[in-house]
Amino acid sequence: MKIADLYEKNKTVLSFEIFPPKKDSELKNIDATLEILCEQKPDFISVTFGAGGSSNCNRTIELAKKIKYDYKVEPVVHLTCLSYDRGEIDEFSKLLKGEGIENILALRGDRNPNIPEKSDFSHASDLVGYLKETADFCIAGACYPECHPESENRVSEMKNLKRKVDAGAQVLLSQLFFDNECFYRFEEDCRIAGIDVPVIPGIMPVINAAQIKRMVTMCGASFPTRFQKIIHKFEGKKEALFDAGMSYALSQIIELLTNNVQGIHLYTMNNPVVAGRICQGIKNILL
Repeated sequence: MKIADLYEKNKTVLSFEIFPPKKDSELKNIDATLEILCEQKPDFISVTFGAGGSSNCNRTIELAKKIKYDYKVEPVVHLTCLSYDRGEIDEFSKLLKGEGIENILALRGDRNPNIPEKSDFSHASDLVGYLKETADFCIAGACYPECHPESENRVSEMKNLKRKVDAGAQVLLSQLFFDNECFYRFEEDCRIAGIDVPVIPGIMPVINAAQIKRMVTMCGASFPTRFQKIIHKFEGKKEALFDAGMSYALSQIIELLTNNVQGIHLYTMNNPVVAGRICQGIKNILL
C-alpha cells in the first residue's frame, strides 16, 4: 500500500520511526522491539538510512522487509542522496522494488566530512524529482516547522519545500518540535504557499536530559519555558523525568489531535516502552 492513500481515509494515521541496528548480527534482536511496536497497530513504520555505504542500505532494507512480511505493517524506507549518484540511486530503487517496497522518504542526508559528497543530488527535491521520473514509489518528504538549520530564512524555507512538493512529494513528515504553536504556524504557512499535501507532525518523547540537549542542538527546535522547567525539575531523577517527558509528549499529541491533524509520526528511538505508553494514552482519542 502507498502511504499517501492512508491520508485519504477518514481516520488519523499513526506511524513510527525506527532505525536499523548498527551490526547485521543484531538484526535478529530487533524482533522484541518490533513485536511490541506492531501490537500498537501503526499504519506504517519508517526505517532510517545511513549515508555512505551499501551495508547501511542492506540493513535498512532487511528491516523494512521484516516489518512488511513478518509483521504485516507497511514500511517506508528512508533514502538519502547527498553521497550517491544516479546509478547508485537506480540500484537502490531496483532493489526496493524487487522486495515489494512501495514507499520512500526522500532525504538529502546530513553532511559528513568523512564521507565525500557527489554532484548528482544537492537537495532532497532533486532526489524526489528523479525518483518521480524513474520509478513508481509513493514519495514522502521531510519538513521543518522551525526551519531547516541551513535555511536562510522562512521565505526561502517555504520556497524550497514547495519545490519539493512540486517535484512529487506526496506526504510531508515533520522534524520534531516541542511547541505546538510552531507547528500550527508552519502548517498555515504551507497552505499559504500552495502546499496541499498532508503535513504530519513528528513527536519525540524526551526521556532523559542528555537527549533533549542533543535534539535541541541538532535540529534547532525551540525549548518552551514550560518544558525547560520540567527538565530542570526532574533531570536528576531518571524515573521521574521519564514520566514527565512522556506526559509532555502525550499532552502535545492530544492537543494536536484536538486540532484535527491528519496523523501523528512518533520518533520511537527503538524504545517500545515509549511507543506503548503513548499509544495507551491515546487509544480512545485516536479516531
